[in-house]
Amino acid sequence: MPFHIRRVAVMQGIAGRPTLGYFRWAFIVTGLGLLLGLVLGWQTTGTLSGTATVFFIVAVLAVLEISLSFDNAIVNANKLKDMTPEWQHRFLTWGILIAVFGMRIVFPLLIVVIAAKIGPIDAVILAAARPEDYAAIMHDAHLPIAAFGGTFLMMVGLSYFFDQEKDVHWVRWLETRMARFATIRGIEVAFVLALILGFSRLLDPDKAEVFFRSAIYGLLTFLLVEVLGGLLDASQKALEAAAKGGLGAFLYLEVLDASFSFDGVIGAFALSQNLFIIAIGLGIGAMYVRSMTIMLVEKGTLAQYRYLEHGAFYAILILSVIMYAQAIIHIPEVLTGLGGAALIGVSLWSSVRWNRANG
Repeated sequence: MPFHIRRVAVMQGIAGRPTLGYFRWAFIVTGLGLLLGLVLGWQTTGTLSGTATVFFIVAVLAVLEISLSFDNAIVNANKLKDMTPEWQHRFLTWGILIAVFGMRIVFPLLIVVIAAKIGPIDAVILAAARPEDYAAIMHDAHLPIAAFGGTFLMMVGLSYFFDQEKDVHWVRWLETRMARFATIRGIEVAFVLALILGFSRLLDPDKAEVFFRSAIYGLLTFLLVEVLGGLLDASQKALEAAAKGGLGAFLYLEVLDASFSFDGVIGAFALSQNLFIIAIGLGIGAMYVRSMTIMLVEKGTLAQYRYLEHGAFYAILILSVIMYAQAIIHIPEVLTGLGGAALIGVSLWSSVRWNRANG
């Protein structure tokens, strides 16, 4: 059968796939993860009550990750729909491996390796044998992580609204002005730099230096990823190599996923100090993010609900401000997740109303 005919047949099958079909692998990983949680709970506690507690923590962490990642899935889908099929597949396979194993396991270990100046194997031993010390190191690293991730996410959100070609507006009085001011070159960068300086003044001098330096690195990372994506896109047009253009978007999505994961990974230590319990719970949640992303892309949900993207990017902006605020006060991750989910829910409701009003 010719390739183009097979492709049409596959797409017809995708269009007819039931919604729950997208979550098949997420359900399988959930079952395996919860079973592994039971085994780990019994091995670490040796009691039924301790095992039940570990099982409950794994389930709560999974739900927390899902609630924090609604907007992540929508933004991923927004970027993925413009990527080549090959790079879509690579992101949804390699990308999920990086998201689960890289951000949920390697990233926390890397923080301890750098902060404690020990080797990777020693960091694993520390996580297994002395979880309290491991959690304390992670807690101390929260300030630079929040500054870096908050800055990157803020630039992502502002870049969506400061776009002179954007013609669909949800909060019209605000978004029309932001689109109009987008003609001013570098306005997003100037706004973020002013905010960084403002938050730095609210901190003690030693913390202010760490916050400022980390935030600048977050801003620089965003700009470098944007430049790299533009260069690769230019190479794609010049060399007619579709895969080249997909690499820039792939890197952008990986850094974006990392920024979303910072808050969840650090906040997870409030529920458990065991790295492996945290990895299981957050890994389950990451699989649902992948499933939601695939569903949004293949079903064209973003096109059907015109304000859904707006809700996601507003949630990103709020999350970035919360990450900044956590440098000063503690804000429970549950409130962060519920706030983002509520914004997306309101944007979905507004989209449904618009669809009914406009046929």
